[in-house]
Amino acid sequence: MFTKDLEMCLMAAQSEAIDRRHEYLCVEHILYALLHNDAGLNIIRSCGGDTNLIKQDLEDFFSQQEEVNENKLPRQTKAVQRVLHLAIMHVNSSGKASADVGDVLVAIHRESRSYASYFLQKQDITRLDLLNYISHGIAKVTAEEEKSDGHDYEGGEDEEGQQQRQEHNPLELYTQNLTRQAEEKRIDPLIGRENEINRTLQILCRRRKNNPIYVGDPGVGKTAVAEGLALKIFSGDVPVMLEGAEVFALDIGSLLAGTKFRGDFEQRIKAVLKALEKRPGSILFIDEIHTIIGAGATSGGSMDVSNLLKPALAKGEIRCIGSTTFDEYKKIFEKDRALSRRFQKIDILEPTLAETIKILKGLKSRYENHHQLRYTSGSLKIAAELSEKYINERYLPDKAIDVIDEAGSMVRLRSGTKRKTVGVPDIEKVVASMARVPIERMNSTDKDKLRDLEKELKMQVFGQDEAIGILVQSIKRSRAGLHHPEHPIGSFLFTGPTGVGKTELAKQLAFIMGISFERFDMSEYMEKHTVSRLIGAPPGYVGFDQGGLLTDAVRKNPHCVILLDEIEKAHPDIFNIL
Repeated sequence: MFTKDLEMCLMAAQSEAIDRRHEYLCVEHILYALLHNDAGLNIIRSCGGDTNLIKQDLEDFFSQQEEVNENKLPRQTKAVQRVLHLAIMHVNSSGKASADVGDVLVAIHRESRSYASYFLQKQDITRLDLLNYISHGIAKVTAEEEKSDGHDYEGGEDEEGQQQRQEHNPLELYTQNLTRQAEEKRIDPLIGRENEINRTLQILCRRRKNNPIYVGDPGVGKTAVAEGLALKIFSGDVPVMLEGAEVFALDIGSLLAGTKFRGDFEQRIKAVLKALEKRPGSILFIDEIHTIIGAGATSGGSMDVSNLLKPALAKGEIRCIGSTTFDEYKKIFEKDRALSRRFQKIDILEPTLAETIKILKGLKSRYENHHQLRYTSGSLKIAAELSEKYINERYLPDKAIDVIDEAGSMVRLRSGTKRKTVGVPDIEKVVASMARVPIERMNSTDKDKLRDLEKELKMQVFGQDEAIGILVQSIKRSRAGLHHPEHPIGSFLFTGPTGVGKTELAKQLAFIMGISFERFDMSEYMEKHTVSRLIGAPPGYVGFDQGGLLTDAVRKNPHCVILLDEIEKAHPDIFNIL
């Protein structure tokens, strides 16, 4: 019924009583053993207790006990038996498998006639404080702990005291200090974005509504701009009124973790806001800020994060920076007018190809040090160009950075010479893998295939020279750049009697070009409602979130040959969507 950790504590308590030659094993011996256990120390400190003072009180208590000369094992007192029994009852009621250190501490506190319970109450530790931390991870915030949020403490403290205050600090528990990370060189440098940074500084220096919000597509660098601001603050390259400021990134997940009862979540938010108010010039950064709308709210009518933030934002007591995407800003954030009017919108647009290459060059040394290799200048340029051309569903510079990162990982794992270099062929291989495109499309061998394409098709399909010539000419025209980038390379209608080579020509084209072949039998789409099988069901219908066969095939293999076989049998509405 006891965990191994608790069993070791009980054995340590008995050993302590033997060493001190006490006749009885008391509750105070158990508390003394728990104070030398990591879990026990953490619980008492999180509830506001001073472990050193409790140890001293226990030492004074032990010094007043009589010693016996008989070499007998100490007998358990009735109080010890009641404590262990209460701990087991607490476990049974909570549905746990076995009692741990926390359960025994709660039981010790209930043994009100013992000195151990008195020593805990002397530190202003209540039974509710113990239960809140053990069950929900809610640390008690006292006046002393609020002082520890600032810089009121100077030298002369032991390591244990510093650790204790750090555990109680809500900013340490629920945020990340980006300025400290900048000092520790854990943040990548910001390249470019001078206009966005200057606009941010102007908004932060306002008297009211000094809260910028970065809005942009995923992967364009919204979080990087906030981290770049932390770097500027650390380096001192900011206006005088922002000197010495700190940027804290809010962790919504940590705030929500363990908040089972109403009021727990609001208490944590209030603790964070109060700690920020005690640090003049502090800046709160909330990534994916649309998630605060509704976060922490329950059916009982409790407030979410956004409603708790509104009063502080309106008064200008704290500065806040948010980031979200265009879609989420329009669908979620903008609908809350009271919240959106407190923020000043800054659009973070996708960088150009030239700006992306500049960013890659600025980050080059970080990735070289991590992967223990070097990148050629041509590899960085080709990474930006190929990622922009072939990786369509993502944005620069994120997709280009991922390409050079994965290329570095691939080359580093490759066995061979010790001095490794990432070149253009490595970048081409990674992009081909990520975009599911034949690698021949990215190098000179593609030109050789196009040169011999007509000849090889005529060797496989006989008697269709004119159709093959038109097909090959369209593909070559597309490869030369004379086509719309968002349109198919070509759409062809092969007509003719059965067995002349219509389907075979499409199959051979895919085989020779080295791309996938997707065939749809249109005789299965003779009814009007079957259109949804190709492109997916409209909103509000069953299967809306599942996608269509045609759209899924194109998304899975963006570069492929699609054959709509026997299309004359399809419903007329099919022709309208093609």
